Amino acid sequence: MLHVGNLDVWFGLPPAQLVAVKGASFDVARGESFGLVGESGSGKSTILRAITGLIDTWSGDIRVAGEAVTGSRRDRTFHKRVQMVFQDPYASLHPRHSVDRVLSETLHLQGMTDIDSRITRLLEQVGLGRGFRFRYPHQLSGGQRQRVAIARALAAEPELLLLDEPTSALDVSVQAEILNLLADLRRERGLTYVMVSHDLAVVGHMCDRLAVMRGGELVEIMSADQLRAHQAQADYTSDLIGASIGYERA
Repeated sequence: MLHVGNLDVWFGLPPAQLVAVKGASFDVARGESFGLVGESGSGKSTILRAITGLIDTWSGDIRVAGEAVTGSRRDRTFHKRVQMVFQDPYASLHPRHSVDRVLSETLHLQGMTDIDSRITRLLEQVGLGRGFRFRYPHQLSGGQRQRVAIARALAAEPELLLLDEPTSALDVSVQAEILNLLADLRRERGLTYVMVSHDLAVVGHMCDRLAVMRGGELVEIMSADQLRAHQAQADYTSDLIGASIGYERA
């Protein structure tokens, strides 16, 4: 479903140029959930932004369902196939747009018909009733806002969802609800996920495989089973796993 080959992403110009991603390569099968993990600043979210065209200073080979992605502009066909859910639901929704407007505009942009019934179905699919349709973001909790953001992404009926730490800005009490919703949607719709997270427990629960990143480079790719069994090949990955489970008593 997704091929990323020898991807470099940079910001600025020499001599002050910053190379944020260096030679990243991985493939994600159709229907798979693939994680990108690593410490802050390791380049995880930058890869997602390059895929979606939010960053145009990149080189390499990006293909979605076999079709090459070039430059920074993405056409309707791309956005119908690929959608992104951002980290912060407080920032990703327009404060003056109702839920109805958020979803209506997305459906119109994708050329959808029967907007009214589609909005009702989308709200039901993400666990919100029709009573939320005409509410504004300030009238919603963080978890409800993220459900609206997920509904907006689903409105295009995509095949691939890019998830940029979709629960890290939420209270712990609602993180599991959103993760379970995403797992259910993937199963019901046959979606492919690429999920960025710094939380190895989340990735181990949600993903089939994962790539570990450090300083803009992929350190290793491993399965979720290997992660849970602490079977890392790279020392950095072992350290990352150790840090995630806490320090052992001496």
